Amino acid sequence: MATPHKWQFAPRFRRNAFGWKSDTPIQRIKEALTEIKPIAKKEPVLAAEGAVLFLEKLAPAIEQVDSSSGGIGSAVNRAIETLVPIIARADVTRAVREKWLERLWDALQEDDMPYLEYLGEFWGDLCATPEIASKWADYTSPTLETMWDHCARTGEYGYYKGTAACLSALYASGRHDELLELIAKSEYRHKSWHNRVWGAKALTAAGKHAEAIRYAEDSKGLNAPLTAIAAFCEGILLGSGFADEAYARYAVEATYATTNLATFKAIVKKYPGKPRETILRDLVASQPGNEGKWFAAAKDAGFFELALELANRSPSDPRTLIRAARDYAAERPEFALAAGMTALRGIANGWGYDITGIDVLDAYAAVMAATGNAGVDESVVKANVRALIAGSGTGGDFVLRILNRQLTD
Repeated sequence: MATPHKWQFAPRFRRNAFGWKSDTPIQRIKEALTEIKPIAKKEPVLAAEGAVLFLEKLAPAIEQVDSSSGGIGSAVNRAIETLVPIIARADVTRAVREKWLERLWDALQEDDMPYLEYLGEFWGDLCATPEIASKWADYTSPTLETMWDHCARTGEYGYYKGTAACLSALYASGRHDELLELIAKSEYRHKSWHNRVWGAKALTAAGKHAEAIRYAEDSKGLNAPLTAIAAFCEGILLGSGFADEAYARYAVEATYATTNLATFKAIVKKYPGKPRETILRDLVASQPGNEGKWFAAAKDAGFFELALELANRSPSDPRTLIRAARDYAAERPEFALAAGMTALRGIANGWGYDITGIDVLDAYAAVMAATGNAGVDESVVKANVRALIAGSGTGGDFVLRILNRQLTD
């Protein structure tokens, strides 16, 4: 084992160390990771020991923290994703690894929130060898099987903190048939992708790709994570070289990001051989009535005519249009002029949230800057703005009030 080390995070993560606010514990979690990760490059065993110690102390320290915002839970999950590989890769004796697993198991069982539940998903990785994983499968599967059998007989709901760890260990040990049989016992009420994903992985590992896809598709139902299921199936097809089929069947459903632009970029990255405009148009078609929300993606991809077309088919965020008009006033003045006019029309028709007079002035300034660069007569553009206002809804009065002086100069 590595030489004794004094971890700076250790005294900060004493039981009930934090109150209900999540900002400080989230910061302390980040600091702990910053302390552990560099050591993993030089002393991997020491870093793994620190990771185990941190995960042991984590849940008791944050059990009073308000988790309603999801911030602390996300921070814990990111920490688990960061630390599991450090623990799994450490080259230690079987005795040392089993001692680590016992400590982590105790932490998992004593966590009532449960903050560490996600750790069970990686139990097979933490075992590091099929032999150790098989030992944990032997330890956990009788309890899980007994619980599911009881629930099937009585109709009651059962919960076992070791469920994910058991399924992960069975998978890692290569006991795939046993894993599928055990999962089948859980379906006394409904099929849960949280459990069935391990069965789908087992079928994939056995080379039964078509069967794995059917198994995953059969997991769809009420409250099922459709994006996760689609992503799993997409991954099988992509890994097998069937990119066209993967795209046609799953690309749109399997890809979700925080913004439409990020979603578009994610699919482009997965399918480099697919024309970007085709991808974008397919995404637009998947959300009828929301075409304007894809303006930024089209603009960022360089499809300027398509961007304007989308912005004029359904409401688009005026501020996004204003930024585009301002940014492209010199480089692409015709595009900027059209984007700025669309922004003004949108504001006059009630698009956007918390629109202020400043937004109206910004839109008009961008329009006039683009007008000069495009060589268009200002009087013509002002007449078009007045006509736009006259043909709009009640929001037109607001726009006219803000621009009255500019339009009468």
